[in-house]
Amino acid sequence: MAAAPLIAVALVSAAALAYELLLMRLFSVILWHHFAYMIISLALLGWGASGALLTLAQAAVRKHFAPLFCAAASGFGLGAIACFMLAQRVPFNPLEMFWDPRQPGWLLAVYLLLLLPFLCAGACVCMTLSRFRGQVSRIYSVDILGAGAGSLGIVALLFVLSPADALQLIGALGCVAAAVGWIECGGRRRWPALALLALAGVPLLLPAEWMAPAMSPYKELSQTLRIPGARVVARRSSPLGLVSVVESPRIPLRHAPGLSLTASTEPPPQWGVFTDGEGLNALTRFDGRRDSLAHLDQISSALPYHLLRAPHVLVLGAGAGQDVLQAHYHGARRIDAVELNPQIVELVQGPFAAAAGGIYGPMAHVHVAEARGFIAASRQRYDLIQVALLDSFSASSAGLYALAENYLYTVEALQDDLRHLQPGGLLAVTRWVTLPARDALKLFAAAVVALERSGVGDPASRLALIRSWKTSTLLVKNGALTPEDIAAIKAFCLARSFDLAFYPGMRQDEANRFNVVEGPDLFDGAQALLGPGRGEFMARYKFHIEPATDDKPHFFHFFKWRSLPELLALKEQGGLPLLEWGYPVLVATLVQALVASLLLIGLPLAWVARSGALRGVSATPGVSRGRVLVYFLAIGFGFMFIEIAFIQKFVLFLSHPLYAIAVVLFAFLLFAGIGSGVSARLKGGPVVAVAGGIAVSAALCLLVLPWLFEHAMGLPDAARILIAVALIAPLAFCMGMPFPLGLARVEAAEARLVPWAWGINGCASVTAAVLATLLAIHIGFTAVVVAALLLYGVAAAALPGGLDSASASPKDDRSSKHLDPRG
Repeated sequence: MAAAPLIAVALVSAAALAYELLLMRLFSVILWHHFAYMIISLALLGWGASGALLTLAQAAVRKHFAPLFCAAASGFGLGAIACFMLAQRVPFNPLEMFWDPRQPGWLLAVYLLLLLPFLCAGACVCMTLSRFRGQVSRIYSVDILGAGAGSLGIVALLFVLSPADALQLIGALGCVAAAVGWIECGGRRRWPALALLALAGVPLLLPAEWMAPAMSPYKELSQTLRIPGARVVARRSSPLGLVSVVESPRIPLRHAPGLSLTASTEPPPQWGVFTDGEGLNALTRFDGRRDSLAHLDQISSALPYHLLRAPHVLVLGAGAGQDVLQAHYHGARRIDAVELNPQIVELVQGPFAAAAGGIYGPMAHVHVAEARGFIAASRQRYDLIQVALLDSFSASSAGLYALAENYLYTVEALQDDLRHLQPGGLLAVTRWVTLPARDALKLFAAAVVALERSGVGDPASRLALIRSWKTSTLLVKNGALTPEDIAAIKAFCLARSFDLAFYPGMRQDEANRFNVVEGPDLFDGAQALLGPGRGEFMARYKFHIEPATDDKPHFFHFFKWRSLPELLALKEQGGLPLLEWGYPVLVATLVQALVASLLLIGLPLAWVARSGALRGVSATPGVSRGRVLVYFLAIGFGFMFIEIAFIQKFVLFLSHPLYAIAVVLFAFLLFAGIGSGVSARLKGGPVVAVAGGIAVSAALCLLVLPWLFEHAMGLPDAARILIAVALIAPLAFCMGMPFPLGLARVEAAEARLVPWAWGINGCASVTAAVLATLLAIHIGFTAVVVAALLLYGVAAAALPGGLDSASASPKDDRSSKHLDPRG
């Protein structure tokens, strides 16, 4: 009897998960980060589609398992490279989704191309589950453990290799898995294994530039490189992003967001620093002369320095250091700069240190950390906390950050910042101006709620908001603004032709004196958000401006469905830029995933129902296709809901998105794999008890996490990682059991339904991956987890009565024995 190819299954799963995460990284460079959700969806759809395909081809799997397994594994390896190269040549542009009727078709083409490698990888696992009866738990366990290793491995790999080089290795690993699978299956001839190993060398021999991501021409970096003479002079790549430094000798780059139109000085020559082709940040050439930085007093973010003298400044999101230079220009006595991406810090401290004036050294104390985590760990109090303006204006105004979680602008984040201010200290947050007003009002609303939750009875007395032609700056004071403060704000704006939007006691006729628009939207909105009709105002407003919270941290989500007809009606007048492009792409992905899932589940179901060989299934008392459908749909949705919600929850606790993805995904897969292995020893399949364990573990996490956010954020990284793993472990352990327990019962009752059940679970996960994101945006992560627990309850109710393996009839048992490898 041939042995199950467990090592090969683990290798394929590791390669597939690594490929999935790598595609997220690649598409962040090629297009925008929100395509991560599309990648998750198509990966899961590929695995689900493999179940549908094998439901229709079980006879071939029985007869030719080893060749088919090796063909699928090598197909994954070669297809991972070929399909990515072809997908790059599809002329899909998300910015034209509503302009060009061909774009949905191009999106579907990209979706289907990238689906194929995952279809091959899923087929390897599904074939193994179908072929080797009685080993469901072992096979599923090595599948999950391999995926966990792949998730951790690709993150580590991207620190030392470019994405293109990593793609070559993943392609080679697929062919290696095929060779290992042939050996494990007991192939009598050795030459196929040797041929497959030789095939693994093909991806490694391909020129890396063939697989290099081709960046969208609509990205800021692509547009900047169109300037005559502009060139990339430095580049760094890691899981945190592709950092590119651009120099333009012929036409010097000048970047000073919202620079006063009356400014008499211009910025000195600068380099443009881009992350994944977006988020332009200026690296300024600084020769040590203070007067060369005079332009930094002519932008709205300079306002707090006119209310403070020689402050101790904390810059959050320091980037290439423009806000550090601003603090230096205004005589800050000490500057602490926090930057998440170590590549940017290394560039400023290394090859550009001399030309940049050593800003990350003698001038400022730089800390490589995530802003929320640094604030939580710090015991310092500051005179000024400055939240830098780093995100791209073009991407922000197009709504391409709509799906991004951002914990800098939540109510809880503002509360943390205020707690770290000295008495009379200032929190200053600069944002882009969007019309109609969105960013500034949403931030203002969050500040009002943060002050109220901090026990401030009169929030209006502590708030001020100004705007230039392109940026706005919100001030929140730890104490009431004094008449001297207000006078300084007025004088600052008057000298620079900036507009007042709000200060305590402001009159409506003081707004919009320089940058004239139809109405004083910012002033009227601020007044409404401070008044008793706040809830009604936010409900009536054309955009979603309810404050972001740690449970719903999507600050850049402004879309409201009821505004869509009006925006579409303004298509010819340029109204479409008001749409959030990330949001309709996600919705389009959800529709595609839903349609594909229905086809992939419905078609095999129709075949099973009408097949002469399986007509007895519908009459068999031991199995109910309806219960199989409900059970595997429920656990597919439930697993993905919890996994995605907890990844985002732990982004905040682990203070680093990279740590969250690597640690949480690895912990979920590791302990789910262990749980799957243990489930093989559980006689009788206690699904109800397992569902109860999931509910208790998830509830414990939800209860403990807020306390951890408040009291454990200051612990060292290693301690927080261990706490996260300890919290996830019991939940993931229980979540690893329902699938193999249910599949074992299906196998015992009617083995022909195993691939179909696999497909149901995979296709449910497809829709769940996208739906969980949409639900989190609208109702929050906690509600998504609660919904998942209800789904596990539905699964527990669906399985025991209709899929009890002890009740399988003799007819069922006889009809499925041909899949037994001993038979």
